[in-house]
Amino acid sequence: MKIIGIGNAIVDVICKVNDDFLKNNKLTKSTMKLVNESEFKKLLSNLKIEETVSGGSVANTIVGLSQLGDKVGFIGKISNDELGGKYEEGLKKENVQYFYSKKKETLPTGTCLILITPDSERTMCTFLGTAGKINENDINAIAIKNSEILFLEGYLWDEGEPKKAFDKAIQHSNKVAMSLSDLFCVERHKPHFLNLVQNKLDITFANEQEIMTLIGAKSFDEVIKFSQQQEKLIIITRGEKGAAAIQGNEVVECEIKKNLKIVDLTGAGDLFAAGFLHGYVNNLTLKESLNKGTEMSSKIIQKIGARLN
Repeated sequence: MKIIGIGNAIVDVICKVNDDFLKNNKLTKSTMKLVNESEFKKLLSNLKIEETVSGGSVANTIVGLSQLGDKVGFIGKISNDELGGKYEEGLKKENVQYFYSKKKETLPTGTCLILITPDSERTMCTFLGTAGKINENDINAIAIKNSEILFLEGYLWDEGEPKKAFDKAIQHSNKVAMSLSDLFCVERHKPHFLNLVQNKLDITFANEQEIMTLIGAKSFDEVIKFSQQQEKLIIITRGEKGAAAIQGNEVVECEIKKNLKIVDLTGAGDLFAAGFLHGYVNNLTLKESLNKGTEMSSKIIQKIGARLN
């Protein structure tokens, strides 16, 4: 198998809202907030659902890779409930091998409410449910050993059982890539993430804000300098400024696509990672891989949700 992903197995529930909805519910635009089950239900009670999808950051990337023709798999914890069934079905439909046997858990399958405002920004409220309880027994070491690359998400990392699951997965991998996921995750786990980037990961995906916060940089030049010191591959998305890949002394940049009709930024980073990793595992150059990532993210932001088709 080319790539196996491990991430929070979460059903995305996509709704359109206005800015007042965020204000009234004390939500910060463009960020992710963890909520409990009753908060989740209360938020959803007045909204119209646009669509539901088997989501989670890494799952979105893995589906993108499958749609590009790569052989991929996924590990994520769900419960044997209605949403869990939908989740599993959704992945299988996308030709993703799912290495997890669901059983009845005390917590339900995780869900993420994705609120899209008129400016196409997305604000997320996540009830992790059983997804956040992943442990080392849920990790299929053989599937990881049989994959060229293991892809992880920062959202999944947490003290206790999830960290043990992370460590076990890394231990059995041939090569490890990870997305820092969100500023919220970086701020919450700064020393741990820094240790991962410097000592455990072969490939790191981050946006400019996340990596600058992680290393306490004041300018992008400092980010380049830091990245060049890690004998690793670091890929940074920079919004309007495009994207950069840094490996040793090599710094490759790529511009964004112009004149797009942006509808929803959900999945932009996930699909960028899918495009880049597709290039990487199929021996394209860094520049070609960046271009593929940019092409994929450009396509996804012109439609609702994180699925290309």
